[in-house]
Amino acid sequence: MTTRTVPEGLDRARTPLRGRDAELASIEERLDALGRGEGGIVRLEGPAGIGRSRMLAEAAAAARGRGTRVYEGAADPDGQFVPLGPLLEAVLSGEEPLSGAQRLRDLATAPGQRFWLLQELGDRLREAARNGPLLVVLDDLQWCDDLTLLTFHTLAAGLSSHPILWLVAVRAGSVPSAVRTTLDRIRRAGAHELALGPLGDRAVARITEDVLGAPPGPDVLRLAHRAEGVPQLLVELLGSLREEVVTIDDGTAGLPAGPPAPRELPSVARRLDQLSDEARELVRTAAAVGGTVTVALLAELLGRSSAALITAVREALDADLLAESGDHLAFRHDLIREAVEAGLPLPVRRALGRQAAGPPPGRAQGDTAEAGTTAPGGTAEADRLRAEAAELAATAPGPAAERSLKALELTAPHAPERPRIVAETIPLLWQTGRAAQARELGAAALAAGGLGPEDEAFLRLALARLAVQFDFSEAVRQARAGAELPGTSLAVRGRLLAMLAVGLSMSGEHAAAERVAAQAWETAARVGDRTAEATLTTVRSAVGFHRMDLAEAFRQAERSAALADALGVSTSLWLPEGLWHALLANTTGRTAEALALADEGIRIAGEQGRTAATRMWLMTRTRVLLETGRLSDARADAEAASPAAGDPGPGNLADVTLRYVMLRVALHTGDRRTAEAYAAEARRMRSDAAPVVRHFGTWMLALMADFEGRPDRAMAELDAVMTSPAADRPAYAGLIDPADAPALVRMALRAGRHDRAAQAVALAERRAVLNPGLPFLAATASHARGLLDNDLGPLVRAVRLYEDCPRVLARASALEDAGRKLAATRKPEAVPYFEKALALYARAGAERDVARVRRRLRAAGVRRRPSPARLDGAWPELTPAETRVARLVARGLTNRQAAEHLSLSPHTVGTQLRRAFTKLDVSSRAELTRLVRHRDDGE
Repeated sequence: MTTRTVPEGLDRARTPLRGRDAELASIEERLDALGRGEGGIVRLEGPAGIGRSRMLAEAAAAARGRGTRVYEGAADPDGQFVPLGPLLEAVLSGEEPLSGAQRLRDLATAPGQRFWLLQELGDRLREAARNGPLLVVLDDLQWCDDLTLLTFHTLAAGLSSHPILWLVAVRAGSVPSAVRTTLDRIRRAGAHELALGPLGDRAVARITEDVLGAPPGPDVLRLAHRAEGVPQLLVELLGSLREEVVTIDDGTAGLPAGPPAPRELPSVARRLDQLSDEARELVRTAAAVGGTVTVALLAELLGRSSAALITAVREALDADLLAESGDHLAFRHDLIREAVEAGLPLPVRRALGRQAAGPPPGRAQGDTAEAGTTAPGGTAEADRLRAEAAELAATAPGPAAERSLKALELTAPHAPERPRIVAETIPLLWQTGRAAQARELGAAALAAGGLGPEDEAFLRLALARLAVQFDFSEAVRQARAGAELPGTSLAVRGRLLAMLAVGLSMSGEHAAAERVAAQAWETAARVGDRTAEATLTTVRSAVGFHRMDLAEAFRQAERSAALADALGVSTSLWLPEGLWHALLANTTGRTAEALALADEGIRIAGEQGRTAATRMWLMTRTRVLLETGRLSDARADAEAASPAAGDPGPGNLADVTLRYVMLRVALHTGDRRTAEAYAAEARRMRSDAAPVVRHFGTWMLALMADFEGRPDRAMAELDAVMTSPAADRPAYAGLIDPADAPALVRMALRAGRHDRAAQAVALAERRAVLNPGLPFLAATASHARGLLDNDLGPLVRAVRLYEDCPRVLARASALEDAGRKLAATRKPEAVPYFEKALALYARAGAERDVARVRRRLRAAGVRRRPSPARLDGAWPELTPAETRVARLVARGLTNRQAAEHLSLSPHTVGTQLRRAFTKLDVSSRAELTRLVRHRDDGE
């Protein structure tokens, strides 16, 4: 007897097609008719994984073998970025695309041109069909955009007398109404319909032998039959086992160790990735329960109403993961359920299994609770859920929030423990992106009244933590009200004081923050509260920054981050402390450090499902990307992190990060419309209760006035900030960043306000003197001094100091100013400065700055148009970030998978991909993939 492990088997694309002889024969008949000049439509339908795409590929190969021209396109679950993308991909790509490709693309993207697009596309197809029969293949019709559907059935009907065969595939089951309408129309037009069902036993056995390289034994066949005749599941299941579990004894494949444990399957993982967060959570919960499950039970386990799950259930059904079974839901295949369950952490599987196995938290309990008393056993169940929530909070805040909510449902309205459970639930909801629900929960608990001082203090602490992202002044109000309550414990009062100090610091009330922090330190020290200490260390760092003692600010920021890491994110008062460290590093020119901190923060927060932290880190990274000259990336991150509808408060953190960044990007790119929109936001910000928000709004309005050529107006905007009390004046006289000092000097000099220019220079020089170890600060001071004194020496020194700093826009600005000074008397010497500035601005995508420097070059006598720096070797059209996304998508990753790979949000990836499509003039992922391969192979 000989034994060997299974050799690497065939992948599914190379495995012979088995069990589809009848369907292939039907398609061959239609191809024979096409050869005789008869067109028509063939509709291929079947569930996910049944082999629709493989059948289309076989049909296309058969058609090419007959000399028929074939056009192939496919819709994408992530959505098409160009109208008519799947159909344009089909007819404009391949070996023999239709003529007039650019004309068709222009019509597809131009509003109001649908009629002419249909006429033009019809004419091109008729012209091509005169030279021989055509096969047009469209896969995944269920994901087609409306324009593709309209064009398809209109052309199919209008060209029915021509030798054109349309072969389309659609997933069985529920499809969007527009797709259903299209299917009804082509049925009435006489389309031939082929339904793909499960494979028979003979085909399953032959595929098993194809994959494993030997005939299967009885145990392997039993395992193979668990795929229920679905080829994709069968091949993936066998492929996952062949190198580890299956052995070949005497020419037969067997399972010597017995049936293998369930494992994840690639196709199931892809379908899960394409779901919304809510639908994915529902499917995973159903998998942990096992068997069939009611919507009511899922609602109980997820802590939501049955009505709230309608969209998630429909999405899971549409994805062919779940199916309706009477009044229950069941997985389409048990292998799918096992694959989903295999991806869940073991503690979550066990907890959900225990919860589902016992009697569901019933209505009788709920009725008793509403009467004012907790039902027998309800307290114990609530305590168990609270304990599980506390255990999960650090690694899985989403499930933790659901358990905390369930514990709240099991607790009577007037039960003494209820306020504390509300206080525990609020931060969990906030962390997982449900801030509005968290605020409503806390407000209702406060409004109910009858709270003891300790319970009210806990509630106000939770609400202060919630408000810190949205409304700095509200955070201060809640923390102050809680700290002033009489009769609270020293521990909770210390945390309220720490949160009050954070709120005051973020608001820009620096003197008050320092006073409260000193009081909070004393209280925290008496009770040994390390969590409050981590928060207060961040405040100490902010105090050092305000005093321009940046060495001390860094020491305290690093200590705060280390304390927070040691304590764990679930105990943090201000989530996350590391944000301040990243902002501090960026503001002082340590940009690479700032970007690394932000990337790591986004990765960790994303892995843990902390939506609030992810958005806060994205906001932080927008500032870093802006200052490094990655304008497109900064804009994409800002769009991804924008406040969601229903978020509480005015979004103060978004005011001082996202809106500021978007205005700056718009000004650098010359996007007046966007700049005006954010200038309107800045006017609102000027009336905010928080001084820091008012200061940001003021500086934004000054930048806008300068953009419009109104320096007097710019200085009028800044006057109030620059004369505000020194105790709460921003460390840089109302500026947002040290590199803004030269910009302020230019504004002031243009407005004839030498006093304001001198004030800005004095502050910049003082900051540099106090912090000699930070060359970036010396560069900004020298740049500002050179402008004030109209002196070439400091400007050239600034250029030299900026050389080792990744602050691209600041460096380009210094180069431009040095060139401008030289051009007044020594034009030839100015040209190298202008050309370096031009290259930096071009790489950043700062079109307005590029145009201005080109004008300066022409004035200096340079008539040639300098070529902007190539952005990424073979990809001059794209930013490096767009290139990375394009390459990942070309490898077959979905938006969500690419986002996880790059530690970005799917929205950011979608934005960058959309820009790449536009810049590269492609209309589909397939077209992008071909372009990537062509260019990368040519490098």
